[in-house]
Parts: sequence; C-alpha cells; structure tokens
Amino acid sequence: MHGDTILLMTFVFALVAAFAGGLVARALHLPPIVGYLVGGLAVSPFTPGFIGDSHAMNQLSEIGVMFMMFSTGLHFSLKDLNEVKGIAVPGAVLQIALGTLAGFGLARAFGWSAEAGVMLGLSVSIASTVVLIKNLTDAGLYQSRGGRIATGWLIVEDLATVVVLVVLPVVFGPGETSAPALAAGLAEALAKTVAFVALMLVIGSRVLPWLLARIARLCPSELFQLAVVVIALGTAMAAALLFDLSVALGAFLAGVVVSGSKLSHRIAAEAIPFKDLFSIIFFASVGMMVNPGVLAAHAGELIALVALIMLGKWAINMVLGAVMSIGLATSLTVAAGLAQIGEFSFIIGQTGMALGVLSSDQYTLILGGAVVSIALNSFAFKLVEPLEHRLSSAPIVRALYERHTRAIEPPKESLLEDHVVVVGYGHAGKSVLEALVRLEVPCLLVERDLPVAEEAEEEGIPVLVGDAANSEILAHAHLDAARVLVIAGGGEAAAEVIAREARSLAPTLRIVTRADSADGVEALVAVGVNDVVRPELEGGIELMRHTLLDLGYRPRQIQEYANDLRASGYEALGDGARRKRMRAAERMMASLAEVDLHWVEVASGSAVAASTLGALDLRACTGAQAVALRRGEDLELFLGADTVLCPGDHVALMGTDAQLEAAEALFAYPK
Repeated sequence: MHGDTILLMTFVFALVAAFAGGLVARALHLPPIVGYLVGGLAVSPFTPGFIGDSHAMNQLSEIGVMFMMFSTGLHFSLKDLNEVKGIAVPGAVLQIALGTLAGFGLARAFGWSAEAGVMLGLSVSIASTVVLIKNLTDAGLYQSRGGRIATGWLIVEDLATVVVLVVLPVVFGPGETSAPALAAGLAEALAKTVAFVALMLVIGSRVLPWLLARIARLCPSELFQLAVVVIALGTAMAAALLFDLSVALGAFLAGVVVSGSKLSHRIAAEAIPFKDLFSIIFFASVGMMVNPGVLAAHAGELIALVALIMLGKWAINMVLGAVMSIGLATSLTVAAGLAQIGEFSFIIGQTGMALGVLSSDQYTLILGGAVVSIALNSFAFKLVEPLEHRLSSAPIVRALYERHTRAIEPPKESLLEDHVVVVGYGHAGKSVLEALVRLEVPCLLVERDLPVAEEAEEEGIPVLVGDAANSEILAHAHLDAARVLVIAGGGEAAAEVIAREARSLAPTLRIVTRADSADGVEALVAVGVNDVVRPELEGGIELMRHTLLDLGYRPRQIQEYANDLRASGYEALGDGARRKRMRAAERMMASLAEVDLHWVEVASGSAVAASTLGALDLRACTGAQAVALRRGEDLELFLGADTVLCPGDHVALMGTDAQLEAAEALFAYPK
C-alpha cells in the first residue's frame, strides 16, 4: 500500500462499506445511519482487513458538517430563529447546566477525577446538530414547530460550545488560572463571535445574494454550483481561521444570509448532493474512531453512559418543556432530537486529552456513547407520536405542557364523511382545496408544517397536523369514508408510502397524485394509485398546443398529438382510469370524423355583428354550426335563433376544415 494513496483508498473503501452497511440496514428495517456507522467500523484500525486513515477521514467529515449546517441555514431563517429564541436560549443554557451536572455525577461514580467529570459532563450535555437534522428530516419533523425549536436550541448550544472551548484551556491548562485571564478569554471569544455574526448579517446578507444572482445571470451553471460550494466552505473556514469559531457556525450563518436570495431554492438544490455524500462520510468517520475492544472492557460504564445520554437527557428536556410550556408534541420532538451526542462532544473530548485531563480509554468511552446514541436516536423519534397520543389523554399532562401554546383543534371525527383528503398545502394542494371550498365539497387537509397548517385553518379548512408519510396520521383521516385522496406534496417517494398506507386503510378509495417520471407513474400505480398527473408532461403538452395554435393548426389536429403524447407518457397506467378516459375521447373524436370545434371572435364592424343567429343562418351560409358563446366571463351553451352576436363575443363553431374557414371569413368580413 502506498502512503500517498491512503487518503484516496480510505475515502473509497469507506464509501463502499457505508453503502453496503446502508443496504443491510435497509433490509433489516434499521435506520441508514446504523449502516453507515458499521461501515466505518469495518474499515477502522480496530477491525481486521483494510486499515483506513481515521484522521484523514475525520477531516473529510468536517466537510459534511459544513454542508449540513449550510443547508440548515438555508431553511432556518432569521425570523425563525428570532421566533424561537425565547425558548431555545434558556432551554439550551439550562440543559447544558443540568446535563453537565448529571455527567459529572456519573463520572465521579465511575471513579474519574473531578476534571475528567467536567469533561464528560460537557460532552454529554451537547448534542449533534448534524444527527438532529438528519433524523428530523427522515421523520418528517424538520419544518414542524418542534423541529425548528430543536434546531434553534442546538444552534445556541453550538454557540455555547465556542465559549466552552475557549474557557477549557484557560481553566485546565498548565499554570494557575486567574480571574482576569478567564474574563479576558471569555470577552475575546464573545467579541469574536459578535463581530463575525454582525459581519455576516450586515455585509454578508447584502454581498453574497447579490454575488450569486450575478453569477447565475452571467456564468455557466457549473460556475454557479462552484460558487455555492465556495460560499459554504469558504465562509466556514473564514470563521475558523479569522475568528477562531467553529466551521459549523460559519457554514450555518452562510446559509442564513443567502436564504433571503430569490435563488435560495436553486442554491439548496445545488448543495444537496454534497450534503448527502459528505454527511455519510461524517457518520462513517465516527464509526472508524471507535475501539470495540475498549468498549467491551468497559461495557457496564458504556451502558450507564448511553442511559444517561438517551434517557437522562430525554427526561431533562421533558422537564424543561413542561416548565416553559412549549407543548407536548414539541417537547417530545426536542427531547428525542437531543437524546444523543456527536461532533462537538468529540472536540471537547479531544481537548480534554490534549490538556491531559482525559485518558485514551475515557475518550473512547465518550466516542462509544456517541456512536450508540447516534445509532439509536432515530428510534427515539418513532416513539414521539405514540407517546403523544398516550400522554395527551391525561388532562393533567395536557394542562402542564399546553398552558401557553395554541394547538390546532383536530376536526370532529363524526363530521368526516364523503370528504376529500388533501395531503400538502403547497401550490398544488392549495389550488385543489380552493376549488373544493368554492364548490362546497367537504375536505380535510393533512399538513406537517405547523405554520402552514395554521394558515390553512385561518382559511376555514379542517386540518390534521402531522406527516402522512412518516406517522399514523392517516388513521385519523377516516379514509374509509372519504371519496378521494389527493397527494399533492412530498415527492414520489413520499407519495408511494402514503398511497400504500391509504390503500391498506381503504381498499376502494380513489387516490390521485403526481409523478415526475414514467418510472414514478409505474411505481405509484403498483401501490394502488388510480390517477397520476405528470406536471412536466402536461406543461409540455400545453406548450405544444399553444405553439401549434399560433402556427394555424386546428384544435382537432392538436388534440391528436396531445393524445399520442399522453398515451406514451402515461403508459404505466395501462387500463387505468386515465387510459379509459383517453380512449373515450378518442372514440368521440373518431365518431365526429372531420368535425371540429373552433372558437371564432366576432370582429368589430363585421357582417355578423349585432345580428341574431336566426337572421345570420350560419349553417346555410357556411355549413358550420354555432354550439356555444362566450361573452366576457359568461358562457352560454344553448343558443337559440334570437341569440344576438356582439363585437368581442367568441362563438364555438363545429364543422369541417372548409366549413370553419368559410365561417371565419364571414365573422371577419366587414359590412
């Protein structure tokens, strides 16, 4: 093995091992993170076979932290952070204090020194933002109120960690620690933090969006993608090198300042591939750092530490949620999300080793607690909804957690009958619901984002708050009594999960959704979807229709092209509803032979203006038949001989090409 290729080989083998681990985890119905951690362990120096460079992988994993935090900043606006600061700031401070005390007590029970106890307590008190965001996203809770509060909570913890890392060398370093030196260190850390945040919010919020907009307008797409990478990583490194702050904080603020750009959605799309790849590298690198032999020798201590991280911190955060009355669902989400430790715990542990406070075995125990808690943390989210249902049935618990929160009242289940269930209140879902409300059709919205759900409720729409793809919320939508389920958001993968669950609850329910590809149509039909719309295909057909109309083609000819395009685009539907309707339309067109329907405007000053249809005797003159009339927003379908044609009216004519041409000439012919 050549020393100059060890980084490349470690990177490749770690990805292969993480991929294999992810596949095995999926087959065993385990979270993918577990597979990535085990994959990293497989190429670590502590297992047989290939020995990877864990130090190099740890540096690569920092890129994953940067991209993850950059993406978090893109979706976590300053307004969101300001809204949750009243909960996130005191909650984070109190949790760090209580978690540190609990970790200190456990370390002393292990027989560790007081200094090592402080290090363990600090490591236990601070959770991983990367793990939190990953699990919140997988559980469909990232945009929920609890998800936003938990994210803000950990952002505050990250800021606190910056101060802690400045203080530790001063307190535990060589020589005596004086109060002036400690105060000077704290003041310097706070000054650097404030200066960097102010620089980003005042100058960066103006320069970076402007720069990206210019690049998007004047440069090729690959330069725009490179600009996104440079801004994410460059800002993170500037925070570390110039201000002695964490790269995570720098990347987060970079995302925040560009989130106000009109290109924020495109920026997020460009960052996603890098975020996904390097976040996997992050979890694999964590697995590489664990020594199974040391953990086996300290199995009892490991179990106690994991219990403190997952159960102790969960209990602490549930108590804080009750004290601050942030809501039961929010408290459960925050408690589940913070029941783990991660990258900042590693940094604190490494600092402890560098200062001679922690031994290598003690640091390995912290790593083991992190790995186990990360692997099990996603299971904690699966308990959020069952615990909420169980605990909310107790009035005293509900009163304790909901004192100062506004909860959306679920619709009365007795009223849910012959209704339409719409999943998602985005642009498509909102369009469907507006039509249903206007037509007075009973409807029910299922929406996972609380602010969006509140917006819909203000419009008078009954709402169930929850993620239809990752919860049991559909069981409360009374799908067995519904007429139609419309899946209007979440993407193909989420729609497939929702449709499968809905079909199991209501075998005869009609399900309508959308897909981005022919493969997506096929997958959705396979799980029981009745009707699938491909927005890009339908948009292309409309572009084709308008183009051919401008070129002078008849509507009947255009319809034939549209039918052919739809037949190929929806081939996966087979003999489904859309296919049958298409064939019915084709049979109708065939029965009419060359008969066509064409709209003609009554020109001002034409021979037919101010005439009645009876006086005009259109059929005798041209052979065409007038079948409808549109005047402004009014449409008249049954025309009589006394119908008067006015300038600006649009008349629907039926006839052959030659008959329609004669009618067009008559309508445009001046008196």
